[in-house]
Amino acid sequence: MNDISSEEANFKMRQWPKAAIAAGYRHTVALQTDGMVVAVGDNKYGQCDVSGWCDMVAVVAGSAHIGSSHTVGLQKDGTVAAVGWNKYGQCDVDDWQGIVAITAGWRRTIGMKRDGTVVALGQNNEGQCDVSEWRDIVAATAGDWHTIGLQSNGLVVSAGNNRYGQCNVSDWRDIVAVSAGYLHTVGLKRDGAVAAVGLNKDGQCDVSDWRNIIAVSAGSNHTIGLKSDGTVLAVGRNNEGQCEVSEWRDIVAISAGSAHTIGLKRDATVVAVGRNEEGQCNVSGWRGIVLSI
Repeated sequence: MNDISSEEANFKMRQWPKAAIAAGYRHTVALQTDGMVVAVGDNKYGQCDVSGWCDMVAVVAGSAHIGSSHTVGLQKDGTVAAVGWNKYGQCDVDDWQGIVAITAGWRRTIGMKRDGTVVALGQNNEGQCDVSEWRDIVAATAGDWHTIGLQSNGLVVSAGNNRYGQCNVSDWRDIVAVSAGYLHTVGLKRDGAVAAVGLNKDGQCDVSDWRNIIAVSAGSNHTIGLKSDGTVLAVGRNNEGQCEVSEWRDIVAISAGSAHTIGLKRDATVVAVGRNEEGQCNVSGWRGIVLSI
């Protein structure tokens, strides 16, 4: 990845990156160029009931190490829609306004506002929703028990459970993207290198030798990295084949779920590997997925 100035990096981050594909706990969602949303996989709690959504500009799926899930969509007018499991109020987003980016974790939903502040709702027993004092946030990511925020100056803030050091990000510098998994956190540096902290039982944090990375995604126990040449790297648990991405080519976006991984190709189609018992990898027929937002 070409070196860019800090001013240019901040400008790029200020574009409020929005997700066009998302791998959840056991379902997958994607945004089409017409603003509609498609979904496959487990729909026990209605998390795939998105066929009536329109004018969407981003979609995210709540992932989890184990448990239920929900889906959240950001509309063009800055309002938010949500479907799925709502025991902790994680889908109660009807009154949100002025949202420019969204993310979803286990049992909670996070929204970023244009002024750099953050709103959160859902389960907060570990303090994972204590983000009201955050400022100058340009991106956020939610794991199972912790939430990570990226500031425009490349620094990173955290809230929630830190039992395995997954919130030990205060010394990170020059970060341009972040992703939180079950109990680990991954950060993409401006120079294309990657940092990771947290539980590393399955090697999901073994990313120190990665180079030329342009996007990262943390699943429950695995980590995916997209290279500038359109190929993909993976480390961590591979019990369901979720890391078998070495043959992927022409990838422009990635998302790691609980035990599956999806990739968006340059031709606006989608590929998937990993657990498919609930049909979450049945994406071969998708066309016209948004390439960039």
